[in-house]
This record gives sequence, C-alpha cells and structure tokens, in this order.
Amino acid sequence: MSKNILRKKILKIRKKKYFDIEINNNAIDKICYQINFSKNKIIGGYFPINFEFNCLKILKKFYLKGYGISLPIIKKKHQMDFYKWDLKDPLTVNSFGIPQPIKLIKVYPDILLVPIVAFDKYSNRIGYGGGFYDRYLEKISKIKKCETIGLAFSHQKVNKIKIHKFDKQLDSILTEKLI
Repeated sequence: MSKNILRKKILKIRKKKYFDIEINNNAIDKICYQINFSKNKIIGGYFPINFEFNCLKILKKFYLKGYGISLPIIKKKHQMDFYKWDLKDPLTVNSFGIPQPIKLIKVYPDILLVPIVAFDKYSNRIGYGGGFYDRYLEKISKIKKCETIGLAFSHQKVNKIKIHKFDKQLDSILTEKLI
C-alpha cells in the first residue's frame, strides 16, 4: 500500500476513534517513567493537531519537574527548528494552523516527542508527507545525540511501512497501551 493511501486510511481511523480513547494520568505517569533522564535535558514536543496523540500533558509534567521544554517552528523549504517554550508563554498560529512559540530562543532537544500518522513494529513512521521531522532528525544528528520517541494510538500500528533512504527510524514508540 502506498504511503498516501495508508496515510488517508489511518487518519480517517484516528479521527473516528480519537474520542473513544482515554489517556489517564496513570498512563502519563508511566510514559514519563519510561522517559527517564537527568534534569538538565531539553524535551522537544509538538502542539497536537488533527486528532494527534496529545503530548501537552507529558510536556507539562516534565516542565513542572524542572525540565526544559521546546516546540517546533516551521520554516521555509520544509525545515523546522525547536525553540524554548515556557508554559506561560503565549503562542502564535503559523500558516499551517499550528501554535508555535513567539520567543525565539533556539534549542536542540535531547529527547524529541514525535507525532505519528502510522507506524510499524520496526519503529518506522509516516507523518503527513512533508518530511519535516525526517529533515530535522537528519540535521540534529550532525549536532548531538537526540533520543526520538514517537507518540501514537495503538490503532495506528500497521504491519510494515515501506521506507525510503531519507526516512528516519525512531528509537521507540509509545501508545496508550505503552508499546
């Protein structure tokens, strides 16, 4: 199945099942426990759109424990960078309709929470098709080691995703069932 067909199929399922899935504080605590690292690390997250796994509770929990938090800003030519974000800082909405930081203090996350449209057991993923995360992961890999954790719902798992040379595999994927 082509990525475009798979993407459309999974997005339709995700939208249909989104409100049936509850992610309680226990699940958030377990996810936070699995992401165990020292306090001087920076976490890169995302502002959820289009029925994505909402990582804002995870970011808030880490923020309240004293970790640095960052969100992406989309740039020209399918590029993005991450910028420091304080939960009290206002956001602005970009041309894609995604809230992003106003303050521009660029950071390089140590842990990156990645949104997913579909994934397989090999930690391959597909997103919306723009390649923003693949490009960013390539860029940050030349700067520092960044652990990548995909966040998805269990119904987004597929048997196998056909990957291309520019596709970046994630280190792990967590769902509401804590894969």
